[in-house]
Amino acid sequence: MDIYHIIKRPLVTEKGTHQSSQSFDRTRTRPARGGAFAFEVHADATRPMIREAIEKIYNVKVASVRTANRMGKRRRVRFKTGKTADTKKAVVVLRQGFHIDLF
Repeated sequence: MDIYHIIKRPLVTEKGTHQSSQSFDRTRTRPARGGAFAFEVHADATRPMIREAIEKIYNVKVASVRTANRMGKRRRVRFKTGKTADTKKAVVVLRQGFHIDLF
């Protein structure tokens, strides 16, 4: 799978904007880290694939990747019922000193 097909789009929300501006210094038990950025990714993408795609596309160093499968919701339009698409969300935490300028 191509790296440009793995990352569909960045998720720009209030929570995501707040998390992207938060960075933490090194403590005794944890290393320093930069902000956390959320992306909608391909459903078959794995964490190593997401890490590699983000590092190559945005030229940053990734500290960790968290993923979550989001189930689509049931919706009704007039007399028919349907379902919105299932999506996969990835939260990418960058190393200290790196930032993505989309957020």
